[in-house]
Amino acid sequence: MRSVPTLLSPLLANIALHGMEERIKLFAETLPGSKKGNRSKLSLTRYADDFVILHEDITVVQRCQIIISEWLKGMGLELKPSKTRLTHTLNKYENEEPGFNFLGFNIRQFKVGKYHSKQGFKTIITPSKEKQKIHYERITSIIDDHGQAPQVALISRLNPVIRGWSNYYSTVISKESYSKLEHLMYLKLKAWAEYRHPNKSGEWIAKKYWRTIGGDNWVFAKPNEGKNPMRLMKHTETPIIRHVKVKGDASPYDGNLVYWSSRMGTHPEMPKRVATLLKQQKGKCAHCGLYFREEDVLEIDHKIPLKKGGKDEHKNLQLLHRHCHDAKTAKDDLVGGMHLDKHQITEERDEAKVSRPVLKTSRSGDGAA
Repeated sequence: MRSVPTLLSPLLANIALHGMEERIKLFAETLPGSKKGNRSKLSLTRYADDFVILHEDITVVQRCQIIISEWLKGMGLELKPSKTRLTHTLNKYENEEPGFNFLGFNIRQFKVGKYHSKQGFKTIITPSKEKQKIHYERITSIIDDHGQAPQVALISRLNPVIRGWSNYYSTVISKESYSKLEHLMYLKLKAWAEYRHPNKSGEWIAKKYWRTIGGDNWVFAKPNEGKNPMRLMKHTETPIIRHVKVKGDASPYDGNLVYWSSRMGTHPEMPKRVATLLKQQKGKCAHCGLYFREEDVLEIDHKIPLKKGGKDEHKNLQLLHRHCHDAKTAKDDLVGGMHLDKHQITEERDEAKVSRPVLKTSRSGDGAA
């Protein structure tokens, strides 16, 4: 029997375990209180066969464990005891430290003052210590395997590993972990360089393998003739950008072009320039600062009008509501724009119009209004 490909395994698990969350939500509706409120308080997060259930009452979580066990029996499955545990995210539970690990992340809460949080606690998500250890061991293994290899070969091998790991944790509180790994990696690279040149001084080794780039005096890099130096990527260079959860049951195929273009910066039914501007402006009108709605008419505007010397380039473009564009146009003493329809793009050419065509989004898809 052939083994299931790694990328296919989570998909098959998701198909097999589909309905688990709804079963828990049905149980939530039986708890005292409103059905809607109870459904939102009881949370199940799952990826493939790994899942976590969250609720403020430990007895509710214990009951969920029994329900899930019974639900899995119907498919000939059972919970793995070694991976199943009850814990508290804020306080110690049965002498165990608060918090838990999930998909390589450590989720824990800390008590804070009322000026920091109305709830009295703050949720902190960081890379788990186990995953940090595994990542560093992989780095040291690569460095050890390249003891006699050229610096360029070592950098080429390390960069993808550092980039992939750093990007995975770039949505949580990772700066401290990045800095710690950076320090450990420097010590390992220093030992690597000293091993290669046992009779050379520390100053000579530093000048040979480290460069000053952009104000950083300790960049592990190799100069390339006539090109930028090939340099080792640093964990700390990865920007921390918080992940924004997808709203409710939203789907890229639900027809809400404004929401998905603002989130992803692209959508097959939305012109590239409009989608890019929506993401850049975080879904807000550059004039009034209000969020665009699905039924709004959107217009691309030149910040500096063309007849006043503005250029038709991305940095001179902004997305506005139609009424906001009209107000700005009146101020600029210009008329015109580009109309975008959800299902059809029409460009109106007129000698009197000197700004971009207007992009119009129609909920019904009946054409320009």
